[in-house]
Amino acid sequence: MDWTRGLAAINMLQGHVFHSFTKPELRENGAYVISQFLGGLPPAIFLFLVGVTLAFRLDSRERQGVRPWGRVWSALRRAGFLLGIALLFRLQLWVFALPYSPWTDLLRVDILNAMALAVAALSPLGLCATSDRVRLAAGTAVTIAAASPLVSQLSWGGVPAVIKSYLAPDPMAFGFFPWGAFVAFGISAGSIIRLLKPEQTERAVQWAALIGIGLVLAGKQFADFPFSVYAKSDFWLDSPWQIFIKLGVILLVLAFAYLWTRQPVAQLKWSWVRQFGVTSLLVYWVHVELVYGRWLWFWKENLPVASTAVAAAAVILLMLGLSALKTRAMARRDWSLPAWRSLAWMRKAAAR
Repeated sequence: MDWTRGLAAINMLQGHVFHSFTKPELRENGAYVISQFLGGLPPAIFLFLVGVTLAFRLDSRERQGVRPWGRVWSALRRAGFLLGIALLFRLQLWVFALPYSPWTDLLRVDILNAMALAVAALSPLGLCATSDRVRLAAGTAVTIAAASPLVSQLSWGGVPAVIKSYLAPDPMAFGFFPWGAFVAFGISAGSIIRLLKPEQTERAVQWAALIGIGLVLAGKQFADFPFSVYAKSDFWLDSPWQIFIKLGVILLVLAFAYLWTRQPVAQLKWSWVRQFGVTSLLVYWVHVELVYGRWLWFWKENLPVASTAVAAAAVILLMLGLSALKTRAMARRDWSLPAWRSLAWMRKAAAR
């Protein structure tokens, strides 16, 4: 999971650099289009993995004997933590952009906000057992994806813009419809993982890859049909078929990540991709300010494709260095703790 998250973070970095720095007249270029197409996958991966970790959390509480409403409360606390991080993130960006940032920037719905809402909305899944959570979460995900075009067609005229941004499909925000579907699919997948026996893992990975291929092919086929059950649907905004295609890609990436990280060489060596995964929040937070803030204003929408690629490589290397520094600092802090505190920290980490 860390390796998959790290790959998504690297992809996110290049996508944001190209989006911020490439000259407008070059945005029909093949390299830019490919960059943005690939850059659309990381949010889905991040949300899916949030669902997987939430499933792990709920299953752990269940095995510890926590009552159903206690599991729901645990999920809600996680949602509150994510919302707090999201609000701090927006506050920092707004302060650093003063005096040119309007106060409404504080209300923008970013992916962290989407994570918080989805975890809170899906917290009632904690009421059921892990075995039941597999199908209930999957059914919820399909329902969210299928309802997204219908939600787009609702009349949102009298609804405050911030509420619409949290709920409705919007090219400038991460609304619950359709992005919440990835969290629900992640909960289903995470619950399956917790039910697997060690000897069943490889077969499950094979099935994940096959299902992923099937979802990509079927989603593409249905998206190309000349007719639709929806009166109106935008493939890149609210189409269920786009959700299923991205889900298929996520399953293929996870299958590849499993095979890659099980190689003897990969287990012995430090992985720079996994390094991004274990510090993805820090990388996300810092690079958004660096790439979209005022620091590199002279490159904004001013670089040719080749120069943008060099800038993307430089940002990736810079974020890798920052990530490694954080890991090293955390290791030093943990080893400097008294023995009893170190043991307590390890127990808490294992429980999480």
